[in-house]
Amino acid sequence: MTTPTWAQLAYLVAAVCFILALKGLSSPRTARRGNLVGAVGAVLALVTVFVAGFAFGTLRHLVPILVALVIGLAVGAVGARRVKMTQMPQLVALFNGVGGGAAAIVAVIEVGELLGREAGPGRLVALVAGGFTIVVGSVSLSGSVVTFAKLQELMTTRPVVFPGYRPVYAPALVVTVVCTVLLVVRPSLWLALVLVALGLLLGVLLVLPVGGADVPIVISLLNAFTGLTVAASGYVLGNTLLLVAGTLVGAAGTLLTLLMARAMGRSVANTLFGALSGTSTLGGGTVSDRPVRSAGPADVAIMLGYADRVIIVPGYGLAVAQAQHTLRQLVDVLISRGTRVDYAIHPVAGRMPGHMNVLLAEAQVPYEQLKEMTEINPEFAQTDVVLVVGANDVVNPAARTDPSAPIYGMPVLDVVEARQVVFMKRSMRPGFAGIENALLFEPTTTLLFGDAKDTMGKLLAEVKAL
Repeated sequence: MTTPTWAQLAYLVAAVCFILALKGLSSPRTARRGNLVGAVGAVLALVTVFVAGFAFGTLRHLVPILVALVIGLAVGAVGARRVKMTQMPQLVALFNGVGGGAAAIVAVIEVGELLGREAGPGRLVALVAGGFTIVVGSVSLSGSVVTFAKLQELMTTRPVVFPGYRPVYAPALVVTVVCTVLLVVRPSLWLALVLVALGLLLGVLLVLPVGGADVPIVISLLNAFTGLTVAASGYVLGNTLLLVAGTLVGAAGTLLTLLMARAMGRSVANTLFGALSGTSTLGGGTVSDRPVRSAGPADVAIMLGYADRVIIVPGYGLAVAQAQHTLRQLVDVLISRGTRVDYAIHPVAGRMPGHMNVLLAEAQVPYEQLKEMTEINPEFAQTDVVLVVGANDVVNPAARTDPSAPIYGMPVLDVVEARQVVFMKRSMRPGFAGIENALLFEPTTTLLFGDAKDTMGKLLAEVKAL
């Protein structure tokens, strides 16, 4: 049945909302509004589906749909309120997987529906789109689950490459392609289910060899996969809105993946398959016994209190400690005394793209204080004190000076060029990439050990007492 004109117009408005949402999310200043506009578009699309279904009597299985809707709303509401900022990357990974899995299930059902139709160009193209959706959606589901397990540290963050990895991966990939072709030529429901199993296997094999520092890129890539499967589902279902929304997510996720890989000085292929050639961004995780210089909050307060120029480098440790509010108070005190303070944001700081921007926005840090890497790097040489809070790999000078380092070639913040560096750490453990940070042993570096929130509170009190 043809979609009524008013419903098509509503879908068009929803699609425009999605486009405006992406535009808004491109800047921290407009991200909140962009997120709200996207939510309005999603609600409009959902209401339109229900109203059109009731008006024309095409809405079937109403009770299961409402039950699923209530469960989804409950899980989303609870998750939004209870998930901590440090767990946001894991939540995003699960959302990616759920989207891909849902698209794969829909594709399997639609393949079953296509079996009763007459052969023709339309059926052929629908089967191609369905096979693609089943495979890529299943890859996104299982790959996202493994990514979640790595981020949640339910499994090792090191690359996992077992002895039979290559003999399993290559044949599985070939068999998947062959089965996809067979599904198009001689469609059957059991073949669709075989593709689901093969896709799940490929997703696991795709993410297992990825090292810790590359996880943000994988999250973005799986997001692109999910978007592409939603777009393909839109074609199979004849739903223009799904096609538009999925294309937007797929395109944005692909561009973000390429930008993230460039920010780390690596190709996407190297990210996914680097462990197979011994070039993953995860080291041995050893802790050096070389001496370092450390100080207490009172000494560091003096360094900050008499500095004219200070740069803050936030990282995942700041999110773990939930010390962003205390940090903002410290910065406010320094600024009130005439110190120029900015935040240096590395593109892959944290565990997902934009993690630090969201964290600092939560603490109501003014957007103009957030400086991207390319903008802030030339200023480190003229900076009196750099305060590194929870960051590690993104300030490691080994990325530029040590060709043997697994992160060699990754663009980093030039913190090492500052006159003095204060490194807040809980311990000497390496960062998520599992390699030793050469910055810790520089003569200009002072370590301030302790929990970031507790230490930041003591530091704030000492600065106020000056």
